[in-house]
Amino acid sequence: MAGGSGKTPFILALAQILAPLYHVGIVSRGYKRASSGLVVVSARGDILVSEQKAGDEAFLLAKALNKCSVIVSEARKEGILEAKKLGAQVVLLDDGFRFNFKKLNILLKPESTPYFDFCLPSGIYRECPKCYTLADIIAQEGVDYTREVQVLNPTPRMLLVTAIANPSRLDAYLPKVVGKLYFFDHANFSLKRLQQEFVNHKATSLLVTSKDMIKLSHCPLPLSLLDLRLHIQPAIQAKILNYVQI
Repeated sequence: MAGGSGKTPFILALAQILAPLYHVGIVSRGYKRASSGLVVVSARGDILVSEQKAGDEAFLLAKALNKCSVIVSEARKEGILEAKKLGAQVVLLDDGFRFNFKKLNILLKPESTPYFDFCLPSGIYRECPKCYTLADIIAQEGVDYTREVQVLNPTPRMLLVTAIANPSRLDAYLPKVVGKLYFFDHANFSLKRLQQEFVNHKATSLLVTSKDMIKLSHCPLPLSLLDLRLHIQPAIQAKILNYVQI
């Protein structure tokens, strides 16, 4: 899917499983970052660049994984080589299915079939659904991996503010909110607009995801966190670990 399938939370959960056993490197494109080329975001947990240079998703991974290395690069092969230079024993590619080199291909299958069930630009799939036949592992949401959400720092009147793809997927996990304010995926937030909407809705806090929190770390308004955790089922973990150990 072009966005909102849970690739980054899946990478995060998988890295947390592998990190006690291996030095894990993560290579991503770093979408909407204020840089180009290869950038080492973190080396074994030491964050080396700003969120702007890393991109929000890569920076989120770097902050959450204090033993891993995170690299952004449009050229994934260069990113992999850099990860190996940093000592990575296992490299995870965020959105790496379309690259034609030897790897374990994991495809995430949504819990329900999307309404626009065809490829870009008319639908939301990056690849033709027939590409499922090329995957080594197909992980079905709700069966092979599940999401668990809790609200940290809840307040009585929370206003949902988010800049993620397919934000309606949050609906199943939302507590009662006084309103929903959606921005484009990876967008920068307008503090002036947030303040206006905060007053208009008589909100007591902004409810945001971990990805949104990266860009709102200096926001003066009270923040509540919609903390999403992804759990990978043991059978899928075993398949991945068997491949890594080969």
